[in-house]
Amino acid sequence: MLSTMLKAKLHRVQVTHAVLDYEGSCAIDGTWLDMAGIREYEQIQIYNIANGERFTTYAIRGEEGSGIISVNGAAAHKASVNDAVIICAYGIYSEAELASFKPKMLYFAAGNQLTHSTNAIPVQLA
Repeated sequence: MLSTMLKAKLHRVQVTHAVLDYEGSCAIDGTWLDMAGIREYEQIQIYNIANGERFTTYAIRGEEGSGIISVNGAAAHKASVNDAVIICAYGIYSEAELASFKPKMLYFAAGNQLTHSTNAIPVQLA
């Protein structure tokens, strides 16, 4: 059996650019792509915390250390500069792969400051 699992997540990263007149995609700081294990041209899901929009696009490599999150093309209608978003990539894994599976998750504070990374979502009690 194969399972679709969260592979990588950039949590609460802020959109720095929204460029309507562009081919499409989402440019992401190349350092963050490497840390998260997201490949250039890989399909990603973007969840906009500011307005509830959810959309699919693909990642392109932005300049390393730039802090860029540029939502491009038609997706620019779904996110504005300074919107906080969650960017996720998913993978399909076999049972054997799941034995050692761990997602890569990066967490951000205001101004796209990376605060920490982890491979487990902390349990929050209400």
